[in-house]
Amino acid sequence: MSLATASRALGGGRSVAPENARKVLEAATRLRYTVDAAARAMNRGSDAIALLADDLATPAVAAVVAAMERRARTVDAFVTVSSTRGLPELQAATIRNLSGFRPRALVLTSTRISQDPSETRVLDELLAFERNGGRVILYGSGSVHLPFDAIAVDDRGSARLMGEHLARTGHRRAIILAGTRERAYAAARTSGYVEGLLAAGADVQDIRIVNCEVSRQGGFDATAQLIREGLGGTDVLVAINDTVAIGVLSACRAAGIDVPGQVSVTGFDDVPLARDLTPRLTTVALPFTDIGIRAIELAMRPRADEPARETFRGTLTVRDSTSG
Repeated sequence: MSLATASRALGGGRSVAPENARKVLEAATRLRYTVDAAARAMNRGSDAIALLADDLATPAVAAVVAAMERRARTVDAFVTVSSTRGLPELQAATIRNLSGFRPRALVLTSTRISQDPSETRVLDELLAFERNGGRVILYGSGSVHLPFDAIAVDDRGSARLMGEHLARTGHRRAIILAGTRERAYAAARTSGYVEGLLAAGADVQDIRIVNCEVSRQGGFDATAQLIREGLGGTDVLVAINDTVAIGVLSACRAAGIDVPGQVSVTGFDDVPLARDLTPRLTTVALPFTDIGIRAIELAMRPRADEPARETFRGTLTVRDSTSG
């Protein structure tokens, strides 16, 4: 048997006769031999799909990663993950470092990639990666204006569904815990909430927007401060995502405020914990599994003349944390 045949067998090549492949793999097992992935990548690229995210600890990103992993295994690929904290300099350095391993594709989940002069290094690294034969898929708000395959969420339209529902079920005085201003998805969701509330009968002067850190602690601290100041006639606290909403519910519980008896609470994302809270959280469910699967499909498809542009929309999920 030739060295070339053995190499193809170890690499999973389909042109090797089953009997020869079996013999090679048995010999490799006896010798405890493993393929040098780095050398193999230098020769023809790897089967890795590299995911770069602002924060790997969020439930939403975890759901996307899990779906990507499951789908990748069905097409003989695998997923690696890196966290960049949304920092342009760290994003650029990570992309350059990963490029040396020649992954098949980079999937970047970020709300902060732009053509702003301060972030052109990130764009330059992504363009260089594609020129060298890789694929780039962006997932996040504001990604569709860049020259790469892009998966976006209609945050504004999805949040409008929640705003309309709240107003139609009698909620008129809302406080929106809107996250931080630099997050594009947070701005879009806030706009959607307001549009929906107004379209279904709420008055603009009865809607208040409060910024907070996008975390459980951020939701807890902002709500505790609002409670100390007095909620007045507020009838719903609208969180920018489920993680913030969990903090809101905790602060209400600590202060003895009944949800939804005294005030309703809503979230966005529909992370697994949302349905196990007490009360169960009314939220907007995003199709994270579909998004993860589609990211892998785009990574594996042949290069097209024009970048793919795909948008997913959430669905309203009404549970026990809202009245009406």
